[in-house]
Amino acid sequence: MESVKGKNILVTGATGGIGSKTAKLLAAGGANLFITARNAEKLTAVAAELKLTADKVFAADLSVPAQVTQLKEQFFHVYPSIDILVNAAGIGIIKPLENLTEEDFLQTIHFNLFAPFLLAKAFLPAMKNEKKGLIINIPGVLGKTPMAGAAAYSASKYGLTGMMQSIREELKRTEIRITNIFLGGTDSPFWDHIDLRVQREKMIQAHEAAKAVWFLCQQPASAVVSEMVLQPFNHQAI
Repeated sequence: MESVKGKNILVTGATGGIGSKTAKLLAAGGANLFITARNAEKLTAVAAELKLTADKVFAADLSVPAQVTQLKEQFFHVYPSIDILVNAAGIGIIKPLENLTEEDFLQTIHFNLFAPFLLAKAFLPAMKNEKKGLIINIPGVLGKTPMAGAAAYSASKYGLTGMMQSIREELKRTEIRITNIFLGGTDSPFWDHIDLRVQREKMIQAHEAAKAVWFLCQQPASAVVSEMVLQPFNHQAI
């Protein structure tokens, strides 16, 4: 396995349940970390816990092209290259179709699909220059198997899966890897504002999901994990 020690790693969604715990594991492994998220106050708190200097922290809405450009400029001001991009950012809107507004749908697409597109456009050129790198996205299991009430969310995550698979085809002559991790129900803040009856105690714990992402950051030089599926052991009661 490849060590993360000394690797230049960008973690988006670093204030979320999975993103923050992934950042902690990577920092503990000696990675050169850079973190971003939308909420500046929460991001500052995570940075303080990780003992990151202010230049390695950037609050941004990744669905806004200008802010992604600023993120890229700040990242490469700190680090000369990028080894790994962990995209743990996104939103979850789970509603039946009759309650799903146009704003809900477009917001979901913007954060879960357009933002990863902007990130790829911003950071892939640097990886192409080095002919190596790793991008990890988290489509979640709803990017593979839909469920009722997830029309917008599944659309965004199926789109993310297809987009990254297509980009992977463009990178065949390089050592740039694309990995999608399909997580089942994970006990994270994702569920705090979703009106569904679920048994969160039976979900994947956020720290275990983070361990999976951390593991994927250490893929061996001779192979690539194109996708990983991690499901709760027990089915959820809805």
